[in-house]
Amino acid sequence: MKVFVSVDMEGVSGLTDPEEMRAPGRGYERGCELMTADANAAVRAAFDAGAAEVVVADSHGRGRNLRADLIDERCALVRGTHQPMHMGEGLDASFDVALYVGYHARAGVPLGVLNHTWMGREIHDVRLNGAAAGEIRLMAAYAGTLGVPVGLVTGDAAACAEARETLGAVPAVAVKEGRDRYAAVLVPPPRAQRMIYEEALRSLRDPSGWRRLDVDPPYTLEVEWSSTAIARSCAVIPGVTATGPRSTAFTSGDYTEIVGLLGVLALIAGDVGCTGRHYG
Repeated sequence: MKVFVSVDMEGVSGLTDPEEMRAPGRGYERGCELMTADANAAVRAAFDAGAAEVVVADSHGRGRNLRADLIDERCALVRGTHQPMHMGEGLDASFDVALYVGYHARAGVPLGVLNHTWMGREIHDVRLNGAAAGEIRLMAAYAGTLGVPVGLVTGDAAACAEARETLGAVPAVAVKEGRDRYAAVLVPPPRAQRMIYEEALRSLRDPSGWRRLDVDPPYTLEVEWSSTAIARSCAVIPGVTATGPRSTAFTSGDYTEIVGLLGVLALIAGDVGCTGRHYG
């Protein structure tokens, strides 16, 4: 069995503050350790379930958060900036299943801890073939185009609800429950990591709970931006059309173009938006 583990940070156990999500914020280094510990819980479960190979992708921000010196030495770690497939970097059709650890709810979801979609301030909404799409749907759809199902989602309660709304009865572990965007009732990390390990192990031993998201091509990505300036700048890219004062759309028969383009649009939006902060 070959297992892909994509690890974001906002849904990691113990974390609630934007400062914990980026350097040199207060608590960031500890946040990286907690992120690595949640990842290791899933990796350990994968090997205990009989996996021959586990690839872990650092899927937060610039991809330099997981502690390479603390990650389970049996896995392969995908790390670094400007990865073409971003949160899905390293995934291909040879994998049996994908696990999404530390994921969060899409932008605007009530009580979603650190909720956003792809960017903290610049993106108000994303839709994939007309359906509201957070990072869970976007990445599950990418896996689906490769024939790979999702076997686990961990994060806050809102992220787990979004995963089940998107994928059906997929195994999920809620490590915290939001009280506001920056506040939550937490499962203490040691217990949360045991929960991740136990559910990942159960899921990987029983593939009946795995769920694949199949989205029919062509794929249309619609983005509502925070400003007219971002939308106008993004619409300069060939193939990207303005669909409103603050919105753009792009259609392709190749889902890798959807993921890759979203990363390029985010670079433009970050530059045009000139925001020095994240998550609003």
